[in-house]
Amino acid sequence: MPTYVYGITGADHPLRLDGVEGVGEPPTALRTVRTDTLTAVVSDAPEGLRAKRRDVRAHQAVLEGLMADGATLPMRFGLLAPDDDQLAAALDAEADGYRTRLRQLDGHVEFNLKVARDEDDLLREIVTSSPRARELRERTLADPAAQEERLALGELISHEVDARRAAEGEALLNTLAPAATSVSVGEAGADHLLSLSFLVQDAKTEELVEAVRREADRLGDAYTFTLTGPLPPYSFV
Repeated sequence: MPTYVYGITGADHPLRLDGVEGVGEPPTALRTVRTDTLTAVVSDAPEGLRAKRRDVRAHQAVLEGLMADGATLPMRFGLLAPDDDQLAAALDAEADGYRTRLRQLDGHVEFNLKVARDEDDLLREIVTSSPRARELRERTLADPAAQEERLALGELISHEVDARRAAEGEALLNTLAPAATSVSVGEAGADHLLSLSFLVQDAKTEELVEAVRREADRLGDAYTFTLTGPLPPYSFV
C-alpha cells in the first residue's frame, strides 16, 4: 500500500500528535518513518483520496501540530511514496538537503498576498494620462466605423495595462520584501496584478501584516489586498 506523507522533521522533533488524525474516512492512523537524522510523519494512503474539505483540514492539522513544536518541511496534499522502505531510502539519499532546509525554515511561517486592482479604475487612469489613448478614444466615439483606430486603441491599452501592472507589482514587492526572510513571486493572473509568498520569522509576522495594511490604505479602495496566513511554508520547501 502507498504511504501518504504529511511532512518531514528532524529526528529530535517531539512529534506530539496525540488526538490528531490523518486523512481518509475513517481517518487513518499516523505513524513515522525514521532515519538517523530525519523523521517523516505518514499514514496509509486511502484509496481514491480526493481534496475534500475534511481531508485537506486533516492534512493541515497534522502540519500545524508539527510546526508548533519545531521546524517542519510541509508536503503538499496528496503526496505519496511507494512504501515506507522507499521513503526511508529517499530520506537518507537527500538527508543533507533536508536538514539544511529545516534549519532555514526553523521559526518561520508563510504568508500569501494577492493584490487586485479595479479594471475600470486602471482604464480611467490610462485614458486620463495618455494623450494618445485619449485621441484614439475620441476618434472611435466620433466614428464607430473607425476600425483602424479601434484596433490601435486596444493594442495601446493592452500594452499600458501590462506595463502598469508590472510596475505596481515591482513597487509593492520592493516595499514589502524587507519584512520577510525570503519572497517567492507567483505569476500574475487575470484577476490580480500580484501574487507573493513571504517566508517570515514568527517574531516579524506583525511587521509584515502592518506593512501590507499601510500599502492597502495608501492605494485606496480601487485595490484589493488579500493576505492569507500564517501557513506552512509550502512555497519554500
